[in-house]
Amino acid sequence: MKKILFVLFAGLISNFASAQIEVPQPSPTAKIEQEVGLTNVDIKYSRPGMRGRTIFGDLVPYGEKWRTGANSNTIISFDTNVTIEGKELKEGTYAVYTIPGENEWEVIFYKDSNNWGLPQEWDENKVALKATAKVQEMPMAMETFTILIDELKNDSAALNFIWENTVATLDFNVPTDERAMASIQRVMNGPSAGDYFSAATYYHDEKKDLDKAYEWIKKAVEIGGEDAYWVVRRKALIEADLGKKEEAISTAKKSLAAAEKAGNKDYIKLNKDSLKEWGAQ
Repeated sequence: MKKILFVLFAGLISNFASAQIEVPQPSPTAKIEQEVGLTNVDIKYSRPGMRGRTIFGDLVPYGEKWRTGANSNTIISFDTNVTIEGKELKEGTYAVYTIPGENEWEVIFYKDSNNWGLPQEWDENKVALKATAKVQEMPMAMETFTILIDELKNDSAALNFIWENTVATLDFNVPTDERAMASIQRVMNGPSAGDYFSAATYYHDEKKDLDKAYEWIKKAVEIGGEDAYWVVRRKALIEADLGKKEEAISTAKKSLAAAEKAGNKDYIKLNKDSLKEWGAQ
């Protein structure tokens, strides 16, 4: 009897735990994905509403740290380094905290982004960067807390925090010219050793045009040098498949020497096995 009652009780608890009522969240989550120049900026935050309350100077006191939204951390991610007020912020993900003031806000990029609101213990060593946002008064009230990226240019943008009749704006710069010039130089200089190696490897593995594969692998060795034992070995394999036995043996010996110099036991064995197979003296 006790066992039956236990099973019935467990079933009731399970049904109770699995029952979930869906209701709107008071501070719904929002996501922003914005490309600025060649930098991707992602933001995730919760959006509380005014709901008849006085916000700044009351609900959000002046001069005190604010979670900058609601619920868990407001998070911002950059996939390149960015510059804010002449200071570099490394690429990565940060919690955004602010200290609102009547005339300016302090914006804090915090390395630990896994808190619910403010950290229980603030660690100044986790502060990646602090910057000052300019404050302007808006002619109309913004009911819902909003983060907006605008003033988009090739190398900069503005990060805006908007609520009630206040907008706090922080400008930041991105390394667009540096990345664009590197891309232009890379492409205009032609394929890299890695590009030639990848193309030759694919043609060789898929038994396509071996002459074309050989042309490409020679380019790869020419550009990358003979210390790249894995590239040199591929050249030996292609030479062997083309019937260039003497060349394959000579090339395999070079790959073996480079592998021994690098201490790569796998390629040492592979080359020794090939040399034995090809009847090298």
